[in-house]
Amino acid sequence: MTVTEAAPDDVGMAPAEPTDARGRVAALHEIRAQAVAGPSEKATEAQHAKGKLTARERIELLLDPGSFREVEQLRRHRASGFGLEAKKPHTDGVITGWGTVEGRTVFVYAHDFRIFGGALGEAHATKIHKIMDMAIAAGAPLVSLNDGAGARIQEGVSALAGYGGIFQRNIKASGVIPQINVMLGPCAGGAAYSPALTDFVFMVRETSQMFITGPGVVKAVTGEEITQNGLGGADVHAETSGVCHFAYDDEETCIAEVRYLLSLLPQNNRENPPDVPCDDPGDRPVDVLLDLVPAEGHRPYDMHAVIEEIVDDREYLEVHERWATNVIVALARLAGRVVGIVANQPQHLAGVLDIEASEKAARFVQFCDAFSVPLVTLLDVPGFLPGVDQEHGGIIRHGAKLLYAYCNATVPRISVVLRKAYGGAYIVMDSQSIGADLTYAWPTNEIAVMGAEGAAGVIFRRQIAAAEDPEAMRARMVKEYRTELMHPYYAAERGLVDDVIDPSETRGVLIRALAMLRTKHADLPPRKHGNPPT
Repeated sequence: MTVTEAAPDDVGMAPAEPTDARGRVAALHEIRAQAVAGPSEKATEAQHAKGKLTARERIELLLDPGSFREVEQLRRHRASGFGLEAKKPHTDGVITGWGTVEGRTVFVYAHDFRIFGGALGEAHATKIHKIMDMAIAAGAPLVSLNDGAGARIQEGVSALAGYGGIFQRNIKASGVIPQINVMLGPCAGGAAYSPALTDFVFMVRETSQMFITGPGVVKAVTGEEITQNGLGGADVHAETSGVCHFAYDDEETCIAEVRYLLSLLPQNNRENPPDVPCDDPGDRPVDVLLDLVPAEGHRPYDMHAVIEEIVDDREYLEVHERWATNVIVALARLAGRVVGIVANQPQHLAGVLDIEASEKAARFVQFCDAFSVPLVTLLDVPGFLPGVDQEHGGIIRHGAKLLYAYCNATVPRISVVLRKAYGGAYIVMDSQSIGADLTYAWPTNEIAVMGAEGAAGVIFRRQIAAAEDPEAMRARMVKEYRTELMHPYYAAERGLVDDVIDPSETRGVLIRALAMLRTKHADLPPRKHGNPPT
């Protein structure tokens, strides 16, 4: 936790009480104006000098103009000691309330770094608890605009207990309402666990950091010297740890993207994501797909280009764009309806599944299932990544997370095999055998236990070794295996694929299938909860 000094502010002296109603109303407006203005112009200038907006400026960017309604604006702490009794600013360093984003209700709280460095005390935490309870009760998303220096040490254990109340409510709200954390400043110690419990984390480069122990503690314990950004900056969490889903260069862009994400999400788990009118024809042929994906399984290509051709207006929002890049997860629309897309990326590690890719995709599948977002899976996967590090790191356990997530999902699920689909990775990537509602394949598909070269080397090992020309025999056996077991219609002939489709018709096929599945209803067996692999 970080020790913070109280920002200059009024000492909370009660103004002289007017004797008539008009006077009292005038006094109310004056108090409100002081609360809105904040501690001082100097404190505001200091915030801007760091390249950061104030809490109210951030809320104005997030919500529709004029829609914000503040809760407990006049709240003050009741702590004493260490000079706190002389500093009792209104809001107690956090602004809470609700407003709208594109006309739909959104709850928000924003730390005001100008007051106590945005540090959390008892009154501060109670305000956050209240707005979280309101969001859950109203069934509307909660956005947290974080810019705080940890617990208010002057208030001792009361501040720590405040974090416990936040964590408890994060978990209560999980899968019930969308929770979005926007990191716009420091987030250290126990405070960092709240973002980790929510659905999406946004960060701004250079100004936001997250870590459990800061650089000073790291140096004292391990001897390593590192900067705050090097330890827990936006790029670190977006590329290395996977804690951050979205990273941007400035607050304005970051908050605009939060608004865009909210436009793709339902209000709660009892609603569907919002549909929008679509001018992009559902039966639009996508002939370019015939050239985008090479028939040769070893040749790479960019799966982003495939997704762009299929979705409405070539527009989608990629989640975790820079972490575990061998798998793509994104939100998009088909015929105006929101879908979640999970796709292998042959351009990175040939599209294999590894520990991080499995975790990334599993988390996304779980989110989509919780909030009624249909899933479209695009397969081109040669298997799981082999290696001692992967095995010792628990690839079995982590790969099972993705398997569990798909098997547990009751939303409409459609998979399309573009090219390779080998071994256990084929099963895990929402195959028909684990409950996909519909499975399609392109004529370039190769669904098998493993690639023809590897399979022939196992099955015909003795024949190849005994042959006068082993390489010629190997080539012959590879061709035989491919002809017998890996031709494009092998899986369709056995009912493991519902249809082999023309790639150019993929968009239309998906739209018609999703329309049919719109009223899908599936129940899981009664249980308190499952016990997924961790």
